[in-house]
Amino acid sequence: MFFYTFFALLLLGAFFCIYQISVADFRRRIIPDVYLFPLFLIGLVLAHFFPWICSTGESVIGAVVGYALTSIVGFAFEKYNPNKFDTPIGMGDIKLLAVGGWWLGTTGLAIALVFTCIFGMIWGRHNKQKFIPFAPFFFLGGFLSFITVLFLI
Repeated sequence: MFFYTFFALLLLGAFFCIYQISVADFRRRIIPDVYLFPLFLIGLVLAHFFPWICSTGESVIGAVVGYALTSIVGFAFEKYNPNKFDTPIGMGDIKLLAVGGWWLGTTGLAIALVFTCIFGMIWGRHNKQKFIPFAPFFFLGGFLSFITVLFLI
């Protein structure tokens, strides 16, 4: 009984962090570390004690892959962008992908990125926006990836 209550409290804390990150990314184009690091720690505890999607080892590999791939893309944009203050991907997005890799593993991260790109593209086209907030669409893609991986396994 205690474990179910602990699990529910961790998920409630994760949803609070997800909400705050999404609101901050929509309003200010920033992903605050104040909510990102607790989300990472909650994912660490859940992956270790409640491995419903992937094992702890696959979570570590997913976090490293997510961080490494987006770091390469982010630093490439930063190096070749003439306006250094308006880069399309920032360090918050890079850390967010590491957190997503930790929660979902490598397979779930790949599926989440596909969903994220599709939803972000649809939203950007519909609203004719130059800036597309990454975090809310990544969380939506991550949730759909979570459901997809649960049914595939």
